[in-house]
Amino acid sequence: MKHRHQVLFQQLEHYRNEVLQVLDFITKEHAEVVPQGFHNNIRWNMGHLYLDQYLWLEAITNEKSKDLLPFQAWFGFGTSPANFTEETPSFEELKELLKSQPGNIKAKYGDKLEIEFPAIDMRMNTIEQVLIRTIFHEGMHLQAILDIKKCL
Repeated sequence: MKHRHQVLFQQLEHYRNEVLQVLDFITKEHAEVVPQGFHNNIRWNMGHLYLDQYLWLEAITNEKSKDLLPFQAWFGFGTSPANFTEETPSFEELKELLKSQPGNIKAKYGDKLEIEFPAIDMRMNTIEQVLIRTIFHEGMHLQAILDIKKCL
């Protein structure tokens, strides 16, 4: 694996760990609160982070996963905790999914980072480019989680 790819996966792991460290100081009850002025809660942001990375990978590779369909209904763009059902992953389940995701992505896509696909949004045409974009997105939702946490 190229050095820059090693660095990319280290960054994915590092930034995900930053999110997980913040979540370690949040209770499952607090994760359910939607503060005034917010559209979502911490649990929603967790599920959205998990879903978003896989959706971008699906978009670039055109590999569809039926496992993501319920996640789209719960955590997709434009959804809210009002979309949650009894089957929606719990706070603890989402923490576990978030912990395992970087390693799962590395195992599945680590040797495919430079394969060129038809370009998608922002003219991204490699998995490497998509993963870089998801790091930016991770930071946006980490800030959303921190903002909600301040209101609790």
